[in-house]
Amino acid sequence: MKQIRKTLLASAAAAALTLGLGGAQAATQSVPAKATEQTRHWFVEFSSLPTIEGTKLDKVRGEKAAFRQAAKAAGISFKERRAFDVLFNGLSIDVGPAERAKIARLPGVKAMYPVEVIQAPKPIRAEGGQEGPQLDTALAMTGADVLQGMGITGSGIKVGIIDTGVDYDHTAFGGTGTPGGTSFPTARVAYGYDFVGDAYNADPSSPDYDPVPVPDANPDDCAGHGTHVAGIVGAHGGVTGVAPDVTLGAYRVFGCAGSTESDIMIAAMERALADGMQVVNQSIGSSFQWPEYPSAKAADRLVRAGVVMVASIGNSGTSGLYAAGAPGVGKDVIGVASFDNTHSKLNEFTVTPDGTAIGWQPATGAPAAPTSGTQPMSRTGTVTSTADACVALPPGSLTGTVALVRRGGCTFYQKAFNAQSAGAAGVVLYNNVPGRISATVAGTPAITVPVVSISDTEGALLDSRLAGGAVDMTWTADLGSFPNLTGGLISSFSSYGLAADLSVKPNIGAPGGMIYSTYPLELGGYATLSGTSMSSPHTAGGAALLLQADPKIKAKTMRDRMQNSADPKNWQGNPNLGYLDEVHRQGAGMLDLVGAVQAKVLVQPGELSLGESQAGPAVRTLTFSNKGTTAITYDLSHASALATGPNSFTVSAFDAPADVSFSAASVTVPAKGNASVDVTITAPTGLDDKSLYGGYLVATSQADGKVLRVPYAGLKGDYQSIQVLTPTANGFPWLAKFDGTSYTNQPGGATYTMEGNDIAFFLVHLDHQSRQMKLEAFDAATNKSMHMVSLDNYLPRNATSTGFFAWTWDGTTFKKNGAPSPVPNGQYVVKLSLLKALGNPDNAADWETWTSPVVTILRP
Repeated sequence: MKQIRKTLLASAAAAALTLGLGGAQAATQSVPAKATEQTRHWFVEFSSLPTIEGTKLDKVRGEKAAFRQAAKAAGISFKERRAFDVLFNGLSIDVGPAERAKIARLPGVKAMYPVEVIQAPKPIRAEGGQEGPQLDTALAMTGADVLQGMGITGSGIKVGIIDTGVDYDHTAFGGTGTPGGTSFPTARVAYGYDFVGDAYNADPSSPDYDPVPVPDANPDDCAGHGTHVAGIVGAHGGVTGVAPDVTLGAYRVFGCAGSTESDIMIAAMERALADGMQVVNQSIGSSFQWPEYPSAKAADRLVRAGVVMVASIGNSGTSGLYAAGAPGVGKDVIGVASFDNTHSKLNEFTVTPDGTAIGWQPATGAPAAPTSGTQPMSRTGTVTSTADACVALPPGSLTGTVALVRRGGCTFYQKAFNAQSAGAAGVVLYNNVPGRISATVAGTPAITVPVVSISDTEGALLDSRLAGGAVDMTWTADLGSFPNLTGGLISSFSSYGLAADLSVKPNIGAPGGMIYSTYPLELGGYATLSGTSMSSPHTAGGAALLLQADPKIKAKTMRDRMQNSADPKNWQGNPNLGYLDEVHRQGAGMLDLVGAVQAKVLVQPGELSLGESQAGPAVRTLTFSNKGTTAITYDLSHASALATGPNSFTVSAFDAPADVSFSAASVTVPAKGNASVDVTITAPTGLDDKSLYGGYLVATSQADGKVLRVPYAGLKGDYQSIQVLTPTANGFPWLAKFDGTSYTNQPGGATYTMEGNDIAFFLVHLDHQSRQMKLEAFDAATNKSMHMVSLDNYLPRNATSTGFFAWTWDGTTFKKNGAPSPVPNGQYVVKLSLLKALGNPDNAADWETWTSPVVTILRP
């Protein structure tokens, strides 16, 4: 086994001193309440399946009515937000922490899940004023351009976009090109609904917090993200999307700014189903979730109803393993990773003596760069500088010039401020490693001159010219296409899997880094954005092309078809080494639409989720189905991918191939027939337990050399050996008091009146997803059980190595299926029991426990 790298991905706080559970604590240790990763909004799931699974509407609505009556009889206060019948049988509610536990124990309640607040994806960069060339480089990466040349354009296919809406005034969607000049619906954007209204913002920490939806029938876009996504799927004019002749449905779930919530996503899915969408794209998700999360289960049911569901896997690439988001983690959902575009569309300035164009990105926090004007350039260091412009520069030394500054040694703000203080009229930052940078120069005092960033190679070119004499630069309004040094590799922001149940996630990848597409007219008309939000619509548009090419493809088969023809790419850390990037980072690899259309043979399953290797080698059967008129013989082989080490927050890559053997060296698939072969996969020797590994099973046609692949991934060793209650720097779990704004640790125990906010809080850090968590109260003196405080299933992990969740006890406990009853005043301890992911509830080794300090209940 060879270690390839070790990169710290967690926050700097993760490097702080960690304390064992129950270790010494500061007497007045506190954390702000806004730091908790929970909300007041919860899904309540009822016992019966939703109507899409065959349950009668009267039954599911009867369960809701019975719940409302039971809650009223028990004196439980909550506010109902939404009711779901079709894809999910349940409600979303607004409820206080003390009442939430009572609701979970009511008859007919199957489970409760937090309604996640989902921040609106932020554009990396937007530019307006010009219509550039098509999405040609990104389309060429998947072969969409080739299919369009064959007349396959998505005609007759309906694609729903669940996002910030779509600017249907845009000429790329058949609009007039004038804001407000087009009536909805249109021929291109023929379906849709606005679920929230302009002012809606679900984030309680935002100064613009407005959680009350004001829906209407007009899904216009005032934020931009949805229009960009829709353009990738189906723009036709100005830019050309993957499937330019599809009919679009726009389902708006964000206001003009801020955030939304996951219950609104389910409402949008149900509407898209009712409108007859054949493909649905959702470039939004809830990270670190289980496939059992309500939005993931609703998405799975959408697929079973015949709709291809495509979702971004998430932009949590710096948050470690198991970070994939719902609904992308759904069992039947196509969860999509992001690859960087081979080219970037950037603004240009030119330089003397030959007018060479340099592509630049604006730095956040600086004024906009001009679009005309010529100025001399200067430099503050050289290509070998390690701390260029990190100290104060001589006053007036850069007066009237645009300063060239190399990255490294201090913050971008410090460099820009020092250059500005020396009289610079502008700053050009260049990278000290291969590729481009997105710089931020926000600070105090503010930067008042334009600051832009360029690549390392462009910086070296300018440095060499300045070393030889005077150089002038001219700002322009032009846009140009520039090679991207990370093109074709996994984007640094793309989330790692696997899913919490060890299923393969992401499933596939597509271009998502630096994608030029449509934007609302009021915001410039066009923009370059990055994210798995951009790779998902490439895949959704690809599904539309495949459906036009072969209308018989089933929604559940679409993912297999795409995976068989996908092309795995080299490790983004150093592609020249020749290692394939992790399966739990890129899935099957880059989407290859031409291969998917041309393939006569389908291999199923399209991926192998091996689970944990503790029980020994995994044996699976691959079935080849040939729809062609000629038998095809395939030679079978194996290509390994990189593995990653056991730490969820610190990702280390290893060259550790699994051992793979087939029951036969080749397989012949008869015309219009099937053939099967068994494969045995043994986890890599020498790889640490709790590590993730994977690779690709390869079938190569003896006739023409065309290749089909099946990705596989698994966990080495015992999955339940991953610690969930991992000690943190501040010693979670805590028993805490809450004063309305912060939680204070009570390591020596505390007294509670059980009135208002004066109830017991338990702050818990989960280092990994957990199957179940129980809180049970015991008499502190006799250890007699006072019964259950709360019970939760399928818990996500925290987003960071220092994050936490908060649970409560208001002095009420529940017998199994019984009514809540208060315990007498007295002294108690609460035992927290966590069943590990995929753990056996009857095996004590699969549980972790923690017992609180003494909780003294002293009601008035």
